[in-house]
Parts: sequence; structure tokens; C-alpha cells
Amino acid sequence: MAVTTTLQIRSKGAVTLPIELRRKYGLGEGDIITLIDLGEGSLLLTPIVTQVNRLGDRITKAMAEEGVSMDEILTALDEEREVYYQERFVKD
Repeated sequence: MAVTTTLQIRSKGAVTLPIELRRKYGLGEGDIITLIDLGEGSLLLTPIVTQVNRLGDRITKAMAEEGVSMDEILTALDEEREVYYQERFVKD
């Protein structure tokens, strides 16, 4: 079902999307939207959600659920790098 919303262009061409639409489509500050000029005064806005953003959100959620901090992940990564290096490149 089509929803009609009136928007006002502000300084520097800024337009604020209603909170309902931002929530519905998971849009926030810094997200990218493509604007297509369909001609005859019609414009189409299409949000671009990158795979990187989706994966980052999933990782953040999983970390919160597991109670894991970024410092703990970086420490574990350093440890794994050392094990990998020792197994691959250090000759006994």
C-alpha cells in the first residue's frame, strides 16, 4: 500500500524522512539512498543497505548477546595469529 508523505527541503537541500519510514526500513544517519529522476517531476528514493553494514550489525548483536568485548576479540585474534605463524613458519 502506497503511503503519501509531505517533505520540506531545508538548507543545503536536506530532507528529513519521517521516523516511521526510517524505522520500517532500518535507515539511520550516514546511510546511503539512491535518488532516481523518473521524469515529469517524479523522483524515486531507494535505500542502499550494504552487505558490510548488515554483517556489522549481526556481529555487534552477537557480541552483545555473548557478552564479548572488542578487546577480547582482538586479543583472541592476536593469539590465533601467533599460533598460525608458529605452525606455518617456525621450524623446530
